[in-house]
Amino acid sequence: MNMKRLIEDIQQSLEEFADEKRIEFAKKSYPTRMQVIGVSVPNLKIVLKELKKETKLFETKEKLELIKGLVDKEIFELQQIAFEYLQSQKDLYNSLTKGYIESIEKNLDNWLSVDSFAIMIVGCAWRENSIGTEKVEHYLTSDNHWMRRIGVVATVSLNLKAKGGLGDSKRTLAICRKVVDDHHDMIVKALSWALRELSKTDRESVELFLEEYEDRLHKKVLREVRKKLDTGLKN
Repeated sequence: MNMKRLIEDIQQSLEEFADEKRIEFAKKSYPTRMQVIGVSVPNLKIVLKELKKETKLFETKEKLELIKGLVDKEIFELQQIAFEYLQSQKDLYNSLTKGYIESIEKNLDNWLSVDSFAIMIVGCAWRENSIGTEKVEHYLTSDNHWMRRIGVVATVSLNLKAKGGLGDSKRTLAICRKVVDDHHDMIVKALSWALRELSKTDRESVELFLEEYEDRLHKKVLREVRKKLDTGLKN
């Protein structure tokens, strides 16, 4: 199959769902330098469903080429299709390498792209041991807060049952310890999320973590995680 033509067809399908109101919503909710077509999540799912049917007989190499080609277009919805598609193809995680992940590590300049990439790509690849903890830790050394957020949010994949996580206190807390003193708003929110997700499978470890780092953790983290432990709710 002509990969360039396939990607053009996917883009055309998305453009049929273009909505100006959705574009305005995107500008306010997750501003990005990428082009935004303006497609709602339900309509994005329709295009993704058709893509999965069309590529059912693709070999692994072709699927990976498709994903990279979608990301390279620098269109928000194509990026989202790429991430969702990869996650839907469970067999692909065994073929992911550090180099391939870095090749699609582009235009991560908004919370939606970052969290999708962190959970669907980095976190799942880490959980399946396709990449090591050193790759995840490397994100935390970046001056870019979005890159650091990837490292923290990736832990969610280890613990979120809906994404196949079974719980991994050791790796989750190893990452959390490295950002205790990082009080950038995006990191604070990510750390709170990571700990709240872990608390569902290992409440005791989270309680001990809060106790150990109480004097250094941002008050928002302490408040939200304790609320989750006490009531099961975030706020």
